[in-house]
Amino acid sequence: MPANEQFELTLPAPPLSGEAPLIPARMVNEFVYCPRLAYLMWTQGEWSETGGDTVEGRGAPMRTSTSPARPCRRRKRSKPRITADKIVSRSLTLSSTALGVIAKLDVAEAEDGVVTPIDYKRGKRPHVAQGAYEPERIQVCLQGLLLEEHGYHVEEGVIYHYESHERVQVVLDDALRAAARTAVSDLRLTVSQGRIPPPLKDSPKCPRCALVAVCLPDEVRALTGSSLAPRLIAVPADEALPLVVQSQHARIGKEGETLKITDDEQGETRVRFIDISDVALFGNVSITTPALSALFEREIPVIFHSHSGWFRGIAHGLGHRNVEVRTAQYRMSFDEASCLRFARDLVAAKIMNQRTILRRNWRGEPEERQAVLDRLRAARRSAGNAARSAELLGLEGDAAATYFRAFSGLLKQPDTEGELAPFRFESRNRRPPTDPVNAMLSLAYAMLARHLTIAVASVGLDPYRGFYHAPRYGRPALALDLMEPFRPIIADSVVLSAINTGEVGPNDFVVATTGTALTQAGPPPLRGGVRAPPVAGNDPPDLRLSGQHAPDAFGAGPPALAVSAGGAAELSPLLAALRREFGRIV
Repeated sequence: MPANEQFELTLPAPPLSGEAPLIPARMVNEFVYCPRLAYLMWTQGEWSETGGDTVEGRGAPMRTSTSPARPCRRRKRSKPRITADKIVSRSLTLSSTALGVIAKLDVAEAEDGVVTPIDYKRGKRPHVAQGAYEPERIQVCLQGLLLEEHGYHVEEGVIYHYESHERVQVVLDDALRAAARTAVSDLRLTVSQGRIPPPLKDSPKCPRCALVAVCLPDEVRALTGSSLAPRLIAVPADEALPLVVQSQHARIGKEGETLKITDDEQGETRVRFIDISDVALFGNVSITTPALSALFEREIPVIFHSHSGWFRGIAHGLGHRNVEVRTAQYRMSFDEASCLRFARDLVAAKIMNQRTILRRNWRGEPEERQAVLDRLRAARRSAGNAARSAELLGLEGDAAATYFRAFSGLLKQPDTEGELAPFRFESRNRRPPTDPVNAMLSLAYAMLARHLTIAVASVGLDPYRGFYHAPRYGRPALALDLMEPFRPIIADSVVLSAINTGEVGPNDFVVATTGTALTQAGPPPLRGGVRAPPVAGNDPPDLRLSGQHAPDAFGAGPPALAVSAGGAAELSPLLAALRREFGRIV
């Protein structure tokens, strides 16, 4: 044999213990289709209802089986239908510890002592040599093996394609039975090793997969040296909107598949669960236990605020159950080399975005602009070569000082004496901010940190364990890490736009010895979503801000479904501008 060729050692799966769960036949189907997809769904509990092969493609199994991450509502098992020559049983659940498999059969037909499992698929029959794809053939074969384990005689299975109304016969020969048993053993072995399989290589299956945004096959391949450029990921639109209830003494209950909000002044309002991404409650708003239970079952978080808008807490369901994500995060956070490499990329991206803001908004002399851009370019190069975290912190601080010294050159100059005078900027200050510009910057940074804290937690990461910011009690270090590149292009950009377009004015601020704060006066049409706290000068990690959870915290989010009270505090113009960035308001 050639010197570079190695024998493949095939290991058997470990023996099935009493604690090991039985594997659904559906997961074996996914494993044959893509081992990485099955691992994500079965071991890590990932799931996405975004379409693609996992839900609708390649035959798209009808949802009569139960997904481990999104359990279907249990349906009553139907009684067998007996005719003159045939017995038909539907939704039949069988399991076998010998096989280590459990399955719910869509239909089982018994005739002349022979039982035939029938598996329903939504799609059309594929025109392939064997009449069906290998994953579907193995799934129906496992159903036949389960029937045999329970004493029935099985010769073949049937795959019924609902869209084309065709039945495909699947003969359960020795080769198919061996392939089904091998697939079960390989899946159990993969799960027991606790190592996620590599992604498929340049496969046409990947762009259509519902978990492509979780798996990231092309991106993982690129990080391991692939020369192929990652394909673009089509992100589907999320139609769900935040629901904000700030009518005092409002009552929220469940009625069918809707939330019913009852208010003495405004009457009743009904909102469907499928239209809600999260619920934000302000002040004295009550919600019933059935409503909370329904929201938690659908993984819809409920955020609680005081009447004046202070964030009190958040309640949600079981949340993300992928413990491997947090394990990998903790492991990386204790690796100094990995932390430094990650931090260098963050700081370099932040400096690059600071240069972008300066190039787009500069209003001063061109020579001064070029000098600042050159210093930031040099800082970015140095950040990419920093050898220690302390050195990187120093480079980031120098770049920030350079950026904020030039920040006044981004503000619109007053046309007349006294116009825009409150918005003169000299230096960055905080805790508390002493002028309106710094008050707005502090508010924008705190809002961004809060949104990222919730977004990080929603994907299974620990927001309090970061890689660049040092861990500290109550400090969302990972959220602060991730917000660094977005400070200029989201927070600073919104503040500059609000000032230069005249959306805020001197009357929108209160200046006192304790600092500068935004007032709660604003245009009445802008309702719900976010309201100013008593003092808008809290920088991270002090996240005592009002606001609603925006699932897409990195960009413009959906509008809010606002249920507003006539006497509730209203939005300031700056907060309206910030909400247009973090989540549209209607």
